[in-house]
Amino acid sequence: MSTQAQAQAKPVTVRRLGIDVPMLIIVACLVVFGLLMVYSSSWDASLLIDKEPTYVFTRQLIWVAIGIVVCIAASLFDYHRYSKLVVLIMIGILALLFAVLIANQVRFSAARSLFEGSVQPAELAKMSIILYLAVWLNNRQETLGSFKEGLLPLGIIVGLVALFILAQPDISASMTVIILGAMMFFIGGGDMRQIGLIISFVAVAGFLMIKFFATGQARFSAYISGLRNPTQGSYHIRRTFEAVIKGRFFGVGLGNADTKFTGLPLPHTDSIFAVIAEETGVLGSFLVIILFILFLWRGYIIAKNAPDNLGKLITFGLVGWITLEALMNIAVIVGLFPMAGNALPFISAGGSSMVTTMFAVGIIMNVARQSATTESIERSSGSAAVDLRGRDWRRSVSRPNRYRDTE
Repeated sequence: MSTQAQAQAKPVTVRRLGIDVPMLIIVACLVVFGLLMVYSSSWDASLLIDKEPTYVFTRQLIWVAIGIVVCIAASLFDYHRYSKLVVLIMIGILALLFAVLIANQVRFSAARSLFEGSVQPAELAKMSIILYLAVWLNNRQETLGSFKEGLLPLGIIVGLVALFILAQPDISASMTVIILGAMMFFIGGGDMRQIGLIISFVAVAGFLMIKFFATGQARFSAYISGLRNPTQGSYHIRRTFEAVIKGRFFGVGLGNADTKFTGLPLPHTDSIFAVIAEETGVLGSFLVIILFILFLWRGYIIAKNAPDNLGKLITFGLVGWITLEALMNIAVIVGLFPMAGNALPFISAGGSSMVTTMFAVGIIMNVARQSATTESIERSSGSAAVDLRGRDWRRSVSRPNRYRDTE
C-alpha cells in the first residue's frame, strides 16, 4: 500500500470507529482497576449495612454498565446541541440541589443526596457548570473584558450553584465549583485583571468557609496539625498514612490490606487511594497517577484538535475537572491537602460519580469523533489535489495542447 493510501485509510478507520482509541484505553484501564479495588475494599462496608459481602461491588458493576451506556450515547450526541440545552440543564440542577435541602436525607452529618444516597446532585452540578460556562463563554468572546457583561454574570451563576452546595453543607464540592468557574474563565480568554480578582475572591471565600463553618475549622486545624506532626493529624489522616506506610514499594498484595477492616474511614470511596497504596505500594500508586496524567495529555490533544472553540472549551473544562478531582483526592490521602470529600474518578465506588464522569468522557469522545471526521474530509481533499499533480495526472489527464499541435 502506498504512503498516500495509508494516509487515507487512517482517518477513515478513526471515523468508522467513532472513538479516540488512546482515550478509550486509558479510561478502560482506570475503570477496570477501579472495579478490582472496589471489590477488594468494600466487603466490610457491605457487611456494616447488613448486606452480603459483594453488595457494594455488585452495585458498582451496575453503575459502570449504566455509565458505559451513557458514555456511548453521549459520544453519538452532537456537542453543539448543548448550546440549546444548557439553560434547561442548569435549571434542572438548581432544582435538584434545592430538592436535596428539602429532602434533608442526612448521611455522614450532611444532606447531600437523594434516593437514599444513590444520587448526589453536586456531582452533576460540576459537569453542568462546565457545559454552561463553555457555551456562555463561546457566545461572549467579544465582551469578556467587560466586568458587567463578562465576570459579573459568570460570578452570579457560579456563586448560586456554590451556595446551594455549601448549604448541604459540602465545602469541598462548593470550592470545586468556584475553582472550575475560575478555570473556565481563564481558558475562555478572560481578562487577566479579572482573573486576578477571581483568585482573590476564591482565597477570601476559602478563608470564610474555614472561619465560619465548624467542618471547615476542624478539617483545616487537623490539616495544620498533620503538617507539623503526622501523628497529631486527624484520625482519617493517621489511618491513610498507616496504609501508605504499610504498602511500601510493592504493596502487601491485592486483597491483603488490613486497614480497610480496622477502621479506615470510607475505604471504598473517599479513601480508596489509601487501599491502593497499601495493596499495590508506591509502584501501583504511581501507575494510577500516570494513567491520570495520560488522561490529561490525551484530553489536551483532543481539545487542541477540536473543530471549533466550543469543542475546545468543553473538552478542556471536562478534562480539567476530572483531573482536578483526582489530584484533590490523592493529595488528601498523602496529607498535602485538607480533608475533602472528592471521589477518585473512575475508581471510587458511587453511582453519581461514575455515571457523571462517564458522561463527560462520552462528550469528549464526541468532540474527538467530529475532529476525526473533519480531518478525514480535509485529508481526502488534499490527497486528491496531490494525485492530480503526480504521475497519474500525466497518464490520465489530457494536456490542453495535445491535439492542437497536430493541426
